[in-house]
Amino acid sequence: MMSTPESRLAALNIELPVAAAPVANYLPVVRTGNLLVVSGQLPLVDGKLLITGKLGVEVSNQAGTACARACFINILAQLNTALNGDLSRVRRVVRLGGFMACTPDFTDHAAVMNGASDLAAEVFAGEVGQHARSTVGVPSLPLNAPVEVEAMFEVV
Repeated sequence: MMSTPESRLAALNIELPVAAAPVANYLPVVRTGNLLVVSGQLPLVDGKLLITGKLGVEVSNQAGTACARACFINILAQLNTALNGDLSRVRRVVRLGGFMACTPDFTDHAAVMNGASDLAAEVFAGEVGQHARSTVGVPSLPLNAPVEVEAMFEVV
């Protein structure tokens, strides 16, 4: 039997949440041609932030990595809704963008962002899950979240 993103999620014991509604004037997902762009997602679990604060002060790298992973799970929820429940339509994770609320001297952005990147590679196996990426430090994020992640996918 061929492995699918849905079967890999099940093997990881990940159940996708209901996709969060936008909280301002934007769309959660925009399609242009064969690209789906997913707006930045926060590390919400059961409607609440997993943790609040800044990396380099009150948020550990390990907690930040867990937040990046939670952000990607919320990206998958948005993507799943946009694709009518068929994640197998993803041909490539094109790009992930990570924003880290952190102190000016924080430099472990890449390690924290691996929480999202590693999950992308697990859910979309092989070349499909390999992606371009950027991570940047910012002074603050909505709701005092430590991490926010956005994504772009090629789909059919």
